[in-house]
Amino acid sequence: MSDSLNAPEIPQPGTSGQSGITGIAGISGISGISGDDHPGHIPGVSVRHTRTKGEPRFPDGPKADPAGSHFERRIRSFQPRRSRVTAGQADALQRLWPEWGLDIDGQCVVDFAELFGNGNPVVLEIGFGMGEATAQMAAADPGTNILAVDVHTPGQGNLLNLADQNGLSNIRVGNGDAIILLREMLTPDSLDGLRVYFPDPWPKKRHHKRRLIQPEFLSLAATRLKPGAVVHCATDWEPYAEQMLEVLTAHPDFENTQDDGGFAPRPQFRPLTRFEGQGLDKGHVVNDLLFRRVQP
Repeated sequence: MSDSLNAPEIPQPGTSGQSGITGIAGISGISGISGDDHPGHIPGVSVRHTRTKGEPRFPDGPKADPAGSHFERRIRSFQPRRSRVTAGQADALQRLWPEWGLDIDGQCVVDFAELFGNGNPVVLEIGFGMGEATAQMAAADPGTNILAVDVHTPGQGNLLNLADQNGLSNIRVGNGDAIILLREMLTPDSLDGLRVYFPDPWPKKRHHKRRLIQPEFLSLAATRLKPGAVVHCATDWEPYAEQMLEVLTAHPDFENTQDDGGFAPRPQFRPLTRFEGQGLDKGHVVNDLLFRRVQP
């Protein structure tokens, strides 16, 4: 997950990791990037520094480790990290998490109709960074629900704030391990799509086992995707793009939507973020992959 639930152990070049788009403003159709705009907040002072000793970081917000020790230890494709949470993000986490947040604890099965309040199609996005692209896609397609999963607390707060300020009722934010979500909490054929944008490429060879797009992950995802549902991946790390193409092409549950069996043009529904644009200006190559779940 970036597993995007992605936080690299080492600095990554290029645009890899949606978490790199912190602070982007002026996204088309979306306003209100959250910042230090909370009444009474002292600019430059992190909210977490004002807590009393022993007080939970966000008493009504996402849990630090929702799954706890209920499940086996395994190699993860993401690494949770702490970073500064602005007053606006903290306020959104406190106010909106009880209604729009989902802690991935693996202890229950998610009822999408109850979670979203309607029966619209649901797309799972694994790793959303600061959430600007997610919010823009939700605004452009209000008839599709997006369950966006990440472990980055500032990004969770930022996306909730964007959803609130822009009236985006089709976004829910998941906190935790997407593998546990898929395996323990989703029913077969419940997803209408899967998006994995700019996951951590784990460039060192010894870390390749941490990459999210692997045969085992695809086999699990296939059981939760409806026939015809599309897996959409994007990365600016070319060796990872080649591996993604190889793994997806070889998997019996998926077929390439491209007749030539290669990469796809960036679809119009995936926004081009400013951070991605800066990478393109520097000569980075961004590859999109669109593979369809085949009929069992």
